[in-house]
Amino acid sequence: MIRISFIALLIATALAAVTARAQPAPYNDIGVTMGHWHIVSRDVEANKSLFLAMGGQLYMPGGQPVMRFPGLYINLRLGMEKAEGGTRGSVVDHVGFIVDNVQQRVAEWKAKGVDVIPGNNGRLDQAYVETPDGVRIEILEDRNQSVPIRGEHVHLVVPQSEVAAAQAWYANIFGGAPGTRNDAPVVDLPGVQMRFRGAEQEQAPTRGRVLDHIGFDVRDHAAFMQRLEAEGITLDEPVRTGSSGNVITYITDPWGTRVEIIQRGPLGPRVQ
Repeated sequence: MIRISFIALLIATALAAVTARAQPAPYNDIGVTMGHWHIVSRDVEANKSLFLAMGGQLYMPGGQPVMRFPGLYINLRLGMEKAEGGTRGSVVDHVGFIVDNVQQRVAEWKAKGVDVIPGNNGRLDQAYVETPDGVRIEILEDRNQSVPIRGEHVHLVVPQSEVAAAQAWYANIFGGAPGTRNDAPVVDLPGVQMRFRGAEQEQAPTRGRVLDHIGFDVRDHAAFMQRLEAEGITLDEPVRTGSSGNVITYITDPWGTRVEIIQRGPLGPRVQ
């Protein structure tokens, strides 16, 4: 009996570990964690191949491809051929992963056919990858992390005079912690660091571009809607439930970043 109970405990522990790895980062105090980047692509198969080569896992909830990385999902929307423009020139200038060893991972990715752009000024702890449609992804390094790759940041570009307001908005709405990185303002949230840079002019909104929006997962969608209402934020569309059980709506930040608010349904079985 003791042996059976011990084996059952081992199995339960293993299942719990697998489940934990399949989830985003833990929710913060108001029930928010990083959710996803949503890429509207003319070539979904090319994007799937790219992210699989970089260490992602493929799921198909509701028949739509979702790539999973630790702390991040990447939605690849099918059948959209009118998206125009990559990330550069939009409010979301680029997004970022962090890996345990940039040069090791770059060598592995190149061997699988991934085109990698070297880091700035010969930096060996930085690189870039661009999707076929122009989503720019910065790759940075943390030698102490326990996973090969994880989602790390979203970098917004807003008018210089609005940088402080943008930082305050994300900290307030999503319960993030404002701070600095390399003397630049950031907001830390579970699974993502929102970074902010000033520009001389406004950037294009994300909606309708290849990176159409970013998404935050929430623990209790109805409760978070009450929070948005209290803040006077207007929803882009009514709350609805998707085919895979996701409860979703959208808002747009004051600088043009479309943001999905999602209480995620079951991801389903892994495909690859």
